[in-house]
Amino acid sequence: MVCPFDRAQALELRQREQAIKAQLARKRPSGPSRTHCEDCENAIPAARQALGGILRCVPCQTIYEKEVQR
Repeated sequence: MVCPFDRAQALELRQREQAIKAQLARKRPSGPSRTHCEDCENAIPAARQALGGILRCVPCQTIYEKEVQR
């Protein structure tokens, strides 16, 4: 008989792997990054700009992604 904790752990692992795969499959922005956030006009750190296609600072991007998921 399988322990319920083992089953829950296996389910959590599958769901985490699916979420990671979904994030990796998402289209990444490309092109030049902005130097300042398009929402709040705060400077975007150089390390974040190096990713390419960055339009928002981390706090504004977090808010944007939460709104898009609704």
